[in-house]
This record gives sequence, structure tokens and C-alpha cells, in this order.
Amino acid sequence: MNNSAANTGRVLWAGLRALLVLTLVCGVLYPLAVTGVAQLTMPGKANGSEIEDASGKVVGSELIGQRYDLPLKDGEETPAPDLRWFQPRPSNGLGTNSVNTEYSIILSGATNRSGDNEDLITWVKDAKAAVIKDNSTADYQVKPSDVPAEAVTSSGSGLDPHISPEYAELQVHRVAERNKLDVATVEKLVADHTDDRILGFIGEPRVNVLKLNIALKDLVAKG
Repeated sequence: MNNSAANTGRVLWAGLRALLVLTLVCGVLYPLAVTGVAQLTMPGKANGSEIEDASGKVVGSELIGQRYDLPLKDGEETPAPDLRWFQPRPSNGLGTNSVNTEYSIILSGATNRSGDNEDLITWVKDAKAAVIKDNSTADYQVKPSDVPAEAVTSSGSGLDPHISPEYAELQVHRVAERNKLDVATVEKLVADHTDDRILGFIGEPRVNVLKLNIALKDLVAKG
């Protein structure tokens, strides 16, 4: 009986020592080492790829999209887009903000509907009509064939921060008109904030909407 108890005690003590060692190594030392290396080698990415405005205030992440909407009015279920700013892909997952000051994530995820789903077809048609209406100006008429796919569909995560250069270009005349800017100036702004394919062949050219709108805000402030 005594030998059995002693053996049990030794086994429990060995198990406890293994637990303590593994907790120290895997739960404390390893995370600290990884965090330290990340902070030394890539602090920006380690801290969430944060984006700052001209004043140095963090206004979001380079990896997560944001919405640019007007304040919600009484009786409205969803706020109307603030057409002074470049608009992202449609998504219920993006946080709302007033020029990046009230950012919050609501949810994320895809619609999970098939291409022939009636609700999805209705959403796409309504979104396309809205894109044409919102971006047509007195001297620029958007054609249905001009509307790219990402202007009327959400991404798989619902958090995509990028749009195509084509969708950004489609919005140039409206943004210029709403902000009383020259079209050529806004076109240059888009060109300056268009990223090419990674390593020249991975992915597609893209525009980060948050970065573009920060630059637009600075441009408007300068008059």
C-alpha cells in the first residue's frame, strides 16, 4: 500500500513538473520570444498594420476595410454612403466611421449564396443601379458596363480593404465634384495610391481605400 502511494506520488509530481516546464516554455518564453522578434524585425505588422493620419492618430488597419457613411437618420435601417469619399466594396462587415473617427467591426463573413440565388441577384442589381446613380455627374455618365464586379459584391471575408483601380477611377468624377477639386488632381491621387501586383506577378493591382481617403482628406484640407 505504501509503495503504491509512493509510486502514485512520484507520477503526480513528474506530471506536475512536466506541466510547469511546458507552461513556462510554451506559454511564457516562446510567446515572449516570438513577440520580441516580431517587434524588432517588423513592428508595423506585429502591431496590426496600423495606419495613421497626418496628425499621427491611428485611424485603422491597412488590412481591414472601413465604411464611409452619413449619420443614420430616423427611419433608416442602413446609413447612406457619404459620397465625398471613395467607397469600398459593399459589405455589412465593415465598421462605420465619420472620416475614420468612429471605427468598429460589426461582423464578417461571406453571403454564402449561390450565383443564381434570387436575393443575391436582387442585391447585385440594386447595388449596380446605385453605383451608376451615385457616380454619374453633370459631365460624366457611368455606363453599366463600367461597373466592376467588386463594386457590387462583397469579399469572402467581408473585410477587404482594397478596390480595383477601375472602381477607384469610376468614382473620381463624383469625388472631385463633391469636394470641389479638379478631376485631374483626383485622378493623380488614385494613381499615386495604386499598388501593383506583388513581385510583379502575384495578385492584381489594387487601391487601399483607407489610405486613399486619408490622402483625399489632406488634399481637401489644403484647399
